[in-house]
Amino acid sequence: MTDIRITHDSQVTLHFTLKLPGGEVVDTTVGKKPATFKVGDGSLLPGFEQSLFGLKAGDQRSFEIEPERGFGQGNPQNIQTMPRDGFKDMEPEPGLMIIFQDAAGGEMPGVVKSVSDTVVEIDFNHPLAGKVVTFEVEILDVA
Repeated sequence: MTDIRITHDSQVTLHFTLKLPGGEVVDTTVGKKPATFKVGDGSLLPGFEQSLFGLKAGDQRSFEIEPERGFGQGNPQNIQTMPRDGFKDMEPEPGLMIIFQDAAGGEMPGVVKSVSDTVVEIDFNHPLAGKVVTFEVEILDVA
């Protein structure tokens, strides 16, 4: 192991675990192939990257990432109401994730927020928007 510290443009290999406040694991590389990225390449949100600055191979840390540094606050404009009869091929229920197609033909996930007899309310915010998350890391290599 070297004493090279993480800075802008470092190449970093690490294991990470992302947890919700109750301890529920959202994503992890532990027990799998570690993640490798170059700081600034867009693989990690800037708030997550900034937490890593100054760390070196062998370091293990846990960081609380506030929404402003993580997935942002939820935007009420990203909650859309759609006619219930537009969901003929499925039974929408709260919590169900549905993949929609955006105007450019890309995929856009939305989570059913509520269902009534006439409308379905879909939340297009990132599922972790507005949440404080814990980011646990083990730095394996820095180049």
